Amino acid sequence: MECKVKWTGEGMSFVAETGSNHAVVMDGAPEAGGRNLAPRPMELLLAGTGGCTAFDVVLILRKARQVVTACEVSLQADRAEAEPRVFTRIHFHFRVSGKQLKPEAVARAIELSKDRYCSASIMLGKTAEITHDFEIVEA
Repeated sequence: MECKVKWTGEGMSFVAETGSNHAVVMDGAPEAGGRNLAPRPMELLLAGTGGCTAFDVVLILRKARQVVTACEVSLQADRAEAEPRVFTRIHFHFRVSGKQLKPEAVARAIELSKDRYCSASIMLGKTAEITHDFEIVEA
């Protein structure tokens, strides 16, 4: 995996170019010299973690022959007050929709992602207390 991050030359805006040939713009807060034109790098880290675990949960549920029609994960995070301002707590709330989803299958998919498959949340779990809950919506 590779990524190149380049400063745009203006304010605190950067463009990340990924190894899969996609680009993501990042910017800083105005008080740090940014113009608030794009997500902050730490917001993207949190978003990437949500994407990683949601990907796992959908894949695991499909393999378990569960009929999943939607999966949304909301993340709430706290950061340390002092530098380095690492994440200290992250709560994941999953909202999984489908037809006759089994609660035990959803719980198992989340646990497998948390303990075995989601590299991002496992890595962040080294500094942050990570908690999960979920709700099932009948489609």
